[in-house]
Amino acid sequence: MGIYVDVKFVSVCKFFTWILLRLKLTNKSGDSQYLTDNFTEFQLASFGSFIIHEGVFFLSGLPYLFMEMWGMKKYKIQSKMNAPEAQTKCIVRLLVYHTCVNLPLMVLSYPVFTWMGMSCKLPLPSWKVVAFQIASFLILEDFIFYWGHRILHTKWLYKHIHSVHHEYATPFGLTSEYAHPAEILFLGFATFFGPIITGPHLFTTWLWMIIRVLETVEAHCGYDFPWSLSKIFPLYGGADFHDYHHRLLYTKSGNYASTFTYMDWIFGTDKGYRKLKSLKQGTEVSEEFLVRNMLDETQEDKTS
Repeated sequence: MGIYVDVKFVSVCKFFTWILLRLKLTNKSGDSQYLTDNFTEFQLASFGSFIIHEGVFFLSGLPYLFMEMWGMKKYKIQSKMNAPEAQTKCIVRLLVYHTCVNLPLMVLSYPVFTWMGMSCKLPLPSWKVVAFQIASFLILEDFIFYWGHRILHTKWLYKHIHSVHHEYATPFGLTSEYAHPAEILFLGFATFFGPIITGPHLFTTWLWMIIRVLETVEAHCGYDFPWSLSKIFPLYGGADFHDYHHRLLYTKSGNYASTFTYMDWIFGTDKGYRKLKSLKQGTEVSEEFLVRNMLDETQEDKTS
């Protein structure tokens, strides 16, 4: 048993070393060949996916934490800053959740992905196939996430599960994956539904995972930059759209979709957000003052 664990540990270390020393934009086919020659499909799909997820998540999320710690207020959506204790709590719980929930889930889900046709064999799929699959995953994930997220905002599920994620009314990048373990499993299904039913190449799955992580970190970053994707693509939600959802906290907060805004528009769950923007136009009143008033109205509705 000890030898088995040691072999697995060495394999993971080898993969991590390769990620650090060999990952580059050039020589893509050589890099892919190196991976398939030196690691099993199981190691790549489970431990490889975990390492890539952790690397992308923390490398993209930590800068937003540092910006908040250093008091950078330009482009910040809310003036409030999280206390150091709250920031530390988030990081510690994330490490526990990722190790005890995410990693076992990636290991245990490997048979499902292989059964559905996922492979890491060469050659890599064409960019047209990858682009089509990623676009399909985006649409599927957004649709499923919208309804799953909306269900989590029903009274009982919000109180017992989703309220954990909403402990941070002022989100920063790393809070994107701060959630109850049951929510991680429930909403994680939206992310992996597309790959499960289509059986894409492992590298397509990795690319999709990277895009999804970057998107959710940006949506929770707490900063609305002039170069944010929401300023370029009209249907993209981004940080400003999702930050409103966290500020309102309660079951009527709206803005439930993960990436795009059209689902909330179609089903009228962005009315509060659009009302806030219309009230803000042509006034000097801060959004935070307007949100407080809307929050009071929501509380009155809950007690009436």
